[in-house]
Amino acid sequence: MTAYRLVEWGHSPELTYVPIPVPGEDEALVAVAGNGLCHSDLTMMSMPGEVGSALGWHMPFTLGHEIGGTIVSFGPLSATASAEQFTVGQAVVLVSANSCGQCADCNRGMETLCSSATTGRGYGRDGGLAEFVVAPVRDLVAIGHVDPGRAGPLTDAAATSHHAVARVAKYLQSADSSVAVLGAGGLGIFACQILAALTPARILVVDRDPVRRSLAQERGAHQVLDGIDRSTAKALREASDGGVDVVIDVIGTDDSIIAGMRSMRGGGSFALVGSEGGLLPKSWFSNFPQEAEIFTFQGSTRRDVAAVAALLGQGAVELDVEVAALSEVTAAYERLGAGSLTGRIVVQPGR
Repeated sequence: MTAYRLVEWGHSPELTYVPIPVPGEDEALVAVAGNGLCHSDLTMMSMPGEVGSALGWHMPFTLGHEIGGTIVSFGPLSATASAEQFTVGQAVVLVSANSCGQCADCNRGMETLCSSATTGRGYGRDGGLAEFVVAPVRDLVAIGHVDPGRAGPLTDAAATSHHAVARVAKYLQSADSSVAVLGAGGLGIFACQILAALTPARILVVDRDPVRRSLAQERGAHQVLDGIDRSTAKALREASDGGVDVVIDVIGTDDSIIAGMRSMRGGGSFALVGSEGGLLPKSWFSNFPQEAEIFTFQGSTRRDVAAVAALLGQGAVELDVEVAALSEVTAAYERLGAGSLTGRIVVQPGR
């Protein structure tokens, strides 16, 4: 089968031919209908070998962790895996965040803290930019009649956004509450939709791109603002009667963090989702909102994936995706890196 693989540290990925994988115990073979592309893939392409090795990654491996497809076959199944009751031909998505399912963090539902999370499908192991992929049965999530060729972004972009919204929703239970979403790319658009579905809050979205701002309004934002710049915090405070209750920052730069902190009222919550490496080069004591919760995380849980799949099935979430063939994957990554997409791009190996 054809696969898009990192074959050597410091070198660009290549389309190569590899054998179709064979599922082992409690695993399923999935025909990939679509794999969403993610900014983290671009980071992997330039990752130094010593960093990848420290994470437990081994070359070569196939990229792609936002996977939707149909079940082709199973390996030998234990009683636990059989109880999941999946069937051949069923449409599924694959949980993108890896976890062991056995440690203390997994047992308390905090899979994002699992020590196994640093290595998984598409990051250190073979992922979904291929015609077939193998996955543990516990990583499958049924999606009903949703098209698996477009559903891959549910597993990372949408699930990550849901993880943030689920954490801050307790601050947004009244109609006069407000939330600022900083950034209206793939994650920001999902955050808008999930906030609109799960809370009565007033949703404010900030982005420099007028096309993205327009899409945010279509997807649930009550007001959009041009930014991030020095006026953003003041504009958000004025639009929210003195300060927003929640900030979800999916950018993560110096400017977005500072603007988010300065736009919040006390006693709210700041979710740092974007991983652009921003700092807060000022006094934390005097610049953090008083009595506020400030947190960050990476990835999502199985509950998040199942929740956004349910929201999609209910029509509460739309998938804003473009599709490309596997032969077009290099050009698709170039567009992703250039920031010229308004939603997500999904590569369909069978296209």
